[in-house]
Amino acid sequence: MIDMEKSITVIGGDLRIVKLIEMLDKDGYKVYTYGLENSEEILNLESVEMCPTLDVAIRSSKVVVGPVPLSSDRRRLSTPFGRNIVELEEFFEALKGKYLIAGNIGPKEKEALDNNNIQYTDLLKREEFSVLNTIATAEGTIQIAMEETQRTIHGTNVLVMGFGRIGKVLAKMLNGIGAKVYCEARKNEDISWIKAYGYNPIHLNDLDENLSKFDIIINTIPFQLLVGDRLDLIKKEAIVIDLASNPGGIDRKAASEKGLKIIWALSLPAKVAPITSAEFIKETLYHVLKEL
Repeated sequence: MIDMEKSITVIGGDLRIVKLIEMLDKDGYKVYTYGLENSEEILNLESVEMCPTLDVAIRSSKVVVGPVPLSSDRRRLSTPFGRNIVELEEFFEALKGKYLIAGNIGPKEKEALDNNNIQYTDLLKREEFSVLNTIATAEGTIQIAMEETQRTIHGTNVLVMGFGRIGKVLAKMLNGIGAKVYCEARKNEDISWIKAYGYNPIHLNDLDENLSKFDIIINTIPFQLLVGDRLDLIKKEAIVIDLASNPGGIDRKAASEKGLKIIWALSLPAKVAPITSAEFIKETLYHVLKEL
């Protein structure tokens, strides 16, 4: 007989989710999985059961943990360790009566969940997870910058576009290793905070006249600002790192045609710190479970 109170179903996901399953196993949970068949790390865990079908996995628990992000193409579930494709429509149909916890649930997915009366939590909307997740994102970004540039970060002119969670943590870390940090923002209150932290503020209206001075540009804004003639203002030898989700903040095709070096760095926590990121997911998951 299934102990529904001490069981969790996990469908799809990347290495962070694999590490999360290992942690849940250690914490005494029975974990039912689907879409993770190619993950050797969880094959021999005693409390983990790889289910033959999506339906069997989902009906085994009240709570279903999905990928972060839920989908990369907004059509299929993100299952990099899975053997079978899981269409989002099929996933939502099977979820009826369950509670979904996943990450980066888009507007269309939310509409589908609402239409099917499925309750859910988007991990990226949880403040505790979003704040902790920025640490791994910022460290991964700096790692990329160090690998791709022939300069030291110390003394280098670095522009951070956007002063949200990631922008704030990035600016602090970059400043800590001696970069000359400039932060772009459009809100006057953010400009004031940038000054208060001791960074160099650049208002969006003044971006064009300043772009040419930067050796490294890091975009965190999910809106395309580096497009058209603005790309001509960036130094040819500069490195541009885009952290924004699809479609990103840079016209990558046009930038490539102009010979600019663009690095679109998505899901960095999964790549640079999967164990720490899994700990963040677990901590947030347990908060949600207590609230439920």
